[in-house]
Order: sequence, then C-alpha cells, then structure tokens
Amino acid sequence: MSTYKYITCPKCGTKIRTYNNPVPTVDIIIELGQRGEIVLIRRKNPPFGLAIPGGFVDYGEKVEEAAVREAMEETGLDVSLKALLGVYSDPRRDPRLHTISTVFVAEATGKPRAGDDAEAVVIVKPDNIKEKLCFDHKEIISDYLKQKRKGQFLGIFYN
Repeated sequence: MSTYKYITCPKCGTKIRTYNNPVPTVDIIIELGQRGEIVLIRRKNPPFGLAIPGGFVDYGEKVEEAAVREAMEETGLDVSLKALLGVYSDPRRDPRLHTISTVFVAEATGKPRAGDDAEAVVIVKPDNIKEKLCFDHKEIISDYLKQKRKGQFLGIFYN
C-alpha cells in the first residue's frame, strides 16, 4: 500500500509528492461526580450514535489542549485531565478515515450541555451502556473499566 501520492500544481504543472498519513484525534472519558458515571454524547453527524466526547487535533495544538477544548465544545464541561488511558490506532477504528486517538481520563463537575458535534449529552454508568457505541469506543470503555478496577491507569497522571 502506497503511503503517498502525487498531485500536480495547477499553475506550473510540477508534480508534488503528498503523504497519506493518519489523522491525530483525542477522546476524553469524563468522570462526572462521585457516582461512577461518565459523559457520552449522541453524535449529530455521521457516524451517528453514542460516542465518547472527542475530535480532531488542530494544527499547532498539543493533544492535552485538544482534549480540554473538545470536552468544552461538545459537553460544556471544563475538565481536568487525570491520566492518559492509551493510544488507539487501528486503521478501521473510524469509518471516515485512518485516525490515531490519544485517549485521556478526565474529571469534571457541573451540568453538561450538548454543543458542537453533539446532539445530546448522555450520563451513564460505564459498565451499563445499553446502546451501540460509535468507532472503537466499546473497546476503549472496556479498557477504562479494566484499568479502573485495578486502581491504576497506564499513562501519565495530571494534576
């Protein structure tokens, strides 16, 4: 499989090599309050369904900044990052394109509200989700539950 292609400059006709690289994204498992609940969103854009809040990293932005920004845009919550859960890179994880997601665990207080790509906010116990989840979010939540039960997350802890 080729990881690059050539495009032609419309002005001068020069062939330019461009790379077909995966796109960086973030997802944030937001723990809300003391009852063991997390925040999910109902997507208003395809693919439709329930998802962990998250999105694309902007050019020049750190993944930590993107996580905080995406959480605010989609849920209205100001989050504090607690830990890095993992990195998910299966080329099939997103039906739209190949993404690599850095997944954080965060905490927040307050009342979430849907915004940006979120049609609605759903508060759930992570071990009792009845609806199908988008992307590879079922796997991510499963990993979150396993690590939480062990009392440790694999990644860096934030203060």
